[in-house]
Amino acid sequence: MDKKLPVGKEISLPSDFPVTVASVSDVGNAIQRMRKQQGLTQLDVAGLAGLGNRFVVELEKGKETVQMQKALDVLALLGLELVIRQKGN
Repeated sequence: MDKKLPVGKEISLPSDFPVTVASVSDVGNAIQRMRKQQGLTQLDVAGLAGLGNRFVVELEKGKETVQMQKALDVLALLGLELVIRQKGN
């Protein structure tokens, strides 16, 4: 995905970042906090990512069957990335 947020003011991470993810709900919560930190609505994110608003709503609610690539696209859009490492490190 090559879409990015418009260039503007520097956005800092919420104070509880980085986040350890143990469920889809954790991903959704992180996305929601970052979206709000950037002053965006769910509709804004959906439009910028080329997705339906329903997808963003379901992603933030932690729906377990969301499409992984679309979720990764939303993370990238918000300036986030998913890093996989050995547990406990």
